[in-house]
Amino acid sequence: MLKPILSSILALAIGLPLSAADNKKEAERLENCGVVLKEILDIPDDIPQDLLDKSVCVIVYPSVLKAAFVLGGSYGRGAMTCRTGEHFTGPWGAPTMMALEGGSIGFQIGGQATDFVLLVMNDRGAHAILKSKVKLGADASAAAGPKGRNAAAETDVTMRAEILTYSRARGLFAGVSLAGSSVRPDNDGNARVYGKKLEPESVVFKGAVAVPPSAQKLIALLNQKSPKTK
Repeated sequence: MLKPILSSILALAIGLPLSAADNKKEAERLENCGVVLKEILDIPDDIPQDLLDKSVCVIVYPSVLKAAFVLGGSYGRGAMTCRTGEHFTGPWGAPTMMALEGGSIGFQIGGQATDFVLLVMNDRGAHAILKSKVKLGADASAAAGPKGRNAAAETDVTMRAEILTYSRARGLFAGVSLAGSSVRPDNDGNARVYGKKLEPESVVFKGAVAVPPSAQKLIALLNQKSPKTK
């Protein structure tokens, strides 16, 4: 009788540090999302302001490594935040954790880490991403986003795309095609961030949780840079 009890206590003791480490990793991921987005939005030739203002959601994947593309499987982790309100007209809300999988990224060189920023341009794209895995270019239309503050955003590609994609590696920022890659909610990540299982749509659309401390810089930045849709 004593042996099973001791085994259970040992398993719990081992599991607690692992859980704490996982929680810390998710917090660092959210903090990195804020850092990456700020650095990109501070680039003189960055994401056009009118496109950011028209977006309903933003997804940030910091430090995606090419080595993982070679090995296959899950290799990118980040976060997605959307404007609140029925018509996406409110302030930016609590983030849901996201994963990036599959496909190939020709822009990456060697083992260099690449940061990705995705603008979700309409509610159809937002709802599709939050419900299940979405393959870019197949389940949702995607295009390399134009860059530069004065870039012409009213192009056919830009106007048709549900998702506009950008990347930054080795200091070089550019629109990049992520066609063939998939984005999906990271439900395990959400559970670690919020301490309970939550549907991504509950986090984003129903205001089920407050913005966690680790994501406050990310949300404050978006509310500063693009407080309203246009």
